[in-house]
Amino acid sequence: MHTTNTQNITSWFRSVTAIHKPASIEEVRALVQVARQTKTPIYPVSTGFNWGYGSRSPITDQCALVDLSRMNRILNADEISENNPVAVIEPGVTQGQLYDFLQSHCPGLGFNVTGSGRDTSIIGNALDRGVGYQGPRSQDIFALEIVTGAGELLQTGFRRLGTASPLAHSHPHGLGPMLDGLFLQGNFGIVTSACFRLLPRRPVNVALSLSVRNEQVLPDFINTLARLKRENLLPAVTHIANRARSLSTLNFGMVSYLENDCGLGHDAAMAAADQASSIVAAGEWTCLTSISGNKAQVKAVLQEVRGRLKKFGYLKVITDQRLDLAFALTHALRLLPLMRAHAAAISAVRPLHRLALGEPTDIPVKNLLWAFGEPEKPAVALDQSHCGLLFISPALPSDGILASRILDELKRIAVRFQHTLYITINIETETALAAIINLLFDRRSDEEIRRAHACADALLEYIHEQGLELYRARADSMEKITARHPDYWKKIRELKQVFDPDNIIAPGRYNLL
Repeated sequence: MHTTNTQNITSWFRSVTAIHKPASIEEVRALVQVARQTKTPIYPVSTGFNWGYGSRSPITDQCALVDLSRMNRILNADEISENNPVAVIEPGVTQGQLYDFLQSHCPGLGFNVTGSGRDTSIIGNALDRGVGYQGPRSQDIFALEIVTGAGELLQTGFRRLGTASPLAHSHPHGLGPMLDGLFLQGNFGIVTSACFRLLPRRPVNVALSLSVRNEQVLPDFINTLARLKRENLLPAVTHIANRARSLSTLNFGMVSYLENDCGLGHDAAMAAADQASSIVAAGEWTCLTSISGNKAQVKAVLQEVRGRLKKFGYLKVITDQRLDLAFALTHALRLLPLMRAHAAAISAVRPLHRLALGEPTDIPVKNLLWAFGEPEKPAVALDQSHCGLLFISPALPSDGILASRILDELKRIAVRFQHTLYITINIETETALAAIINLLFDRRSDEEIRRAHACADALLEYIHEQGLELYRARADSMEKITARHPDYWKKIRELKQVFDPDNIIAPGRYNLL
């Protein structure tokens, strides 16, 4: 039997026997029926760009891949408005596609974007509990349409009432038990569409940034930001990145400006970028968040937030107008080294500022490609690059002291494997944090691959020893996750029998085999 590998940036993958690209619900149902008859497991992916978590690789060999990227319709495109801020989308709809559509058809609306790239699936990310700049993506989708492993069509919430009902695409909960959660990080069926909440664009939008020079104050810094979240002063997600993480998302932009706009050679541009880095990431930890509202609301929130955070350092308020003015001035004076450094920093910050305010970008992915010597490759080719990337993403309580202690030990473990951890702490909800930690390695080196996976395993072992768990898992760690609490996962496996009695949908994904 001919097989195709699903090689990806984790350097862990399984082979698939076929790749199907259905374009409709009917075709998905037909694939499920054939899979049941032939006892062939199928592994659905939206666009397959689940980078750092396994991309499109199944958990087991001998699966047929179901690529849903052709199912890329905005089903209610003619009905979306500021009075009806819901998009009914298929799994192939990407961040870039929806953003461009809204810009053209309803610019008063935006949505909760992530930093994963323009061509990543909205539904795929939400189903794996990705986190956007405004909060957990899982809270943005409701009223799912699913083809179960038994080949049945299931519509959750009030979507079951049919499109003629005014509640079908508006009420998020429905009546009776909510089934939506079973299909988040679940393998009971194939989600073929979902309702996705859109957000009104406010008249004033600003990003806030603050660098903490003294790492000893990190626990208090986290706790202060968490209180601001709980008090709804900073309702968006606050990202707190260590210096390695901040620079990994900025270096490409800074060096590109210095080479292309200033005429510096590569070595000189790298040296100048080091100087520019002290402007945008002066301390070991830098936070980024945003606030929006009318002028009076933003002014009042800024005053309160400044008062709470002034003990940690200077709070930068970033707007498009300020960036444009500062860049025009420093770019004009770029022959002066200090002005050149500032212009390079602003050039790198601009797309990330727009990302924080709701405009998806490929810049974080392009930084990875640049770091591994392949800046000419498009973002969608990341899995075909030399870049190796593993995510370790533990959930943490909203406790700055505990979070800091855990992260310190994780960094010490990484040093044993000659690795630097690239860390972002997300103040995700009122009661919990999420740490997004990644390891980088060169996939051309077998030794680097071995060492990176050994490091990732050691980090996960420590996380488990502390009574903690991941909030999102890689394909290669599913067995380690399900082995921890067998009674719980046996119950999940029993639930799967209701929707997928032949265990043909993504066997082993967030479940026992």
